[in-house]
Amino acid sequence: MDGQDSARHGGTHRVQSLVRGLAVITAFGEHAPELTLSEVARATGLTRAAARRFLLTLSDLGYVRSDGRYFSLTAKVLELGYSYLSSMSLPEVAQPHLERLSTEVGESSSVSVLDGTDIVYVARVAVSRIMTVAINVGTRFPAHATSMGHVLLAGLDERALREYLEVAPLERITPHTITRPEALRAELTTVRDQGWALVDQELEEGLRSLAAPIRGRGGAVVAAVNVSSHASRASLESMRQTMLPRLRDCAARIEADLAVTASAHRHPAGS
Repeated sequence: MDGQDSARHGGTHRVQSLVRGLAVITAFGEHAPELTLSEVARATGLTRAAARRFLLTLSDLGYVRSDGRYFSLTAKVLELGYSYLSSMSLPEVAQPHLERLSTEVGESSSVSVLDGTDIVYVARVAVSRIMTVAINVGTRFPAHATSMGHVLLAGLDERALREYLEVAPLERITPHTITRPEALRAELTTVRDQGWALVDQELEEGLRSLAAPIRGRGGAVVAAVNVSSHASRASLESMRQTMLPRLRDCAARIEADLAVTASAHRHPAGS
């Protein structure tokens, strides 16, 4: 890079490998959630060989996944900072709806996304502490033992679900945890068909949780919203009868606001 190029691109202090790595990450977006190697190279101006090195490095670090042809970001990108959460808009959009849901049912509510074999919390309203561990934004739990995990796994296509079942440990956390792949697959089929999941004390004794999917443009499941309660306060039937309708309304409101936000980003005022 000559002096003029240095000035034009920010000076000699820049670490070009970092610039290029971030360019690869930002090549993905709402209209390009999955990209081939050639598409990444074209979007970033890198050679195919350079784009491949960056993608493989990001994959090794857990920020990118690939099915052998297409590459996509993972939720681990959230760890790069709250700015990414803001650009997603999901936490900001979901928060007031979680607050309304928690007020309506008197229980804690959360939104999470799938990252590998775990769910990761991206928004939460805690009414009371019902688990032995504190739950905050960034908290991770194994997907197979959670209602939001069941909803997110049920939203995977067959190839992605098969890959999950091949690598997920499916550890027994309580006597109620589903640990056999065929049993989990059967449960996920039920969740997919009915459009919600109810998990009874699979993550922790006494904890019951109800979850519904949050869908993005095109109908794909992009996140899950839940409400949780202690077994001493809520029967399974009361959760189905009382909490489920409010939970599904909450999911619908979040989806509607996400659609509006996405539309605003595509068509900003004055454009």
